[in-house]
Amino acid sequence: MTTLAADCARCAALCCVAPAFAKSSDFAHDKPAGRPCRNLGDDFRCTIHEHLEQRGYPGCVVFDCFGAGQRITQETFGGRDWRSEPRLAGDMFAVLPVVRLLHELMWYLTEALKLAETRRLHPKLRAALDETDALAGRTPEELRGLDVEAYRMKVVPLLRRASEMARGRGPDHSGAHLIGRRLRGADLRGASFRGALLIGADLREADLRRADFTGADMRGTDLRGANLNGALFLTSSQLRAAVTDSDRP
Repeated sequence: MTTLAADCARCAALCCVAPAFAKSSDFAHDKPAGRPCRNLGDDFRCTIHEHLEQRGYPGCVVFDCFGAGQRITQETFGGRDWRSEPRLAGDMFAVLPVVRLLHELMWYLTEALKLAETRRLHPKLRAALDETDALAGRTPEELRGLDVEAYRMKVVPLLRRASEMARGRGPDHSGAHLIGRRLRGADLRGASFRGALLIGADLREADLRRADFTGADMRGTDLRGANLNGALFLTSSQLRAAVTDSDRP
């Protein structure tokens, strides 16, 4: 079974090299694509990992490759890396966003298969999961030629249907701009926050059972005291970006 959780010890620090970053509140300095972060050590480890937020890199804390990094390093390139074989760098960096998106889709499909309400969809969900896994296992050349966005749009309707079956008739806030919105104690059972901007929103003590958080931007969202039992498609990176009960002094 393909692992959908990051294992940095088995990756060649692809997320620290491949993407470009602009200096912002999430990343403390400009970094061109393909250039190693200034904090990357010779052992592919972050030299300030324990102090990322304090040093101005909260974006690194909440990033999740869903296991794509180690799959590319160990499977696609057979344990080789861009540092010892520089000729591989272009391909390794180019396939990272492709495999990452496929692994993210696999994570959502796996979560959908855990829902009792979607039992009728399980055969289609399993077929989509197997197909996506097979795509992620292709050669570098095939991955570079894959229209991954078109494939995502093929899978999204299935995931949306699974969400609707699990949520029932909850309020629809898909794509809503809820930045800083005060929703403390609100009844949001079965709500859809797919793609919503929840930056700094106050959801303390809100009832969020069976709410769908697919792709929601939850930087600074206050979830303290909220009921998240059975919340749908809520990733660990979203929780790391939010303010939760674990952040209480």
